[in-house]
Amino acid sequence: MATQAAMPQRRRRHRASGRQHHSPLGLVLPAVLALTVGIWAASIERFENGGVATGGQWVLGVVAAVVIGALAFGLGRIQHALPRELRALAYGALTAATIGFLTSLAGGSVLRAAGIGVAVGAGVGLVMFYYYYTHE
Repeated sequence: MATQAAMPQRRRRHRASGRQHHSPLGLVLPAVLALTVGIWAASIERFENGGVATGGQWVLGVVAAVVIGALAFGLGRIQHALPRELRALAYGALTAATIGFLTSLAGGSVLRAAGIGVAVGAGVGLVMFYYYYTHE
């Protein structure tokens, strides 16, 4: 029994560089979201223009994927610095912009795209607020 009290404890070394290491999910989730939105945008544009794949549709899909992926990645990096209300609002706004953009590509009017985007974004924002409120 006395040996347990006398055993030295291991001390963890702290990195002096200040770099944070993030989980692989922080990279995979925005990449999957970007890939999904890019393919979805390209397929909407393809079906709206007669079903033949063109270079413009591929460019639209890649640009949509890069923009949404960069925004989701950036939001994932700064989310812990935000209070829960602003964090929920940011996720709701990102969702609203994405859904509004995809709705406008599908041939909806600006008012319809904005309405659907705001409705879905408000729902996501409320769900995220509830999640953060109950888990903090």
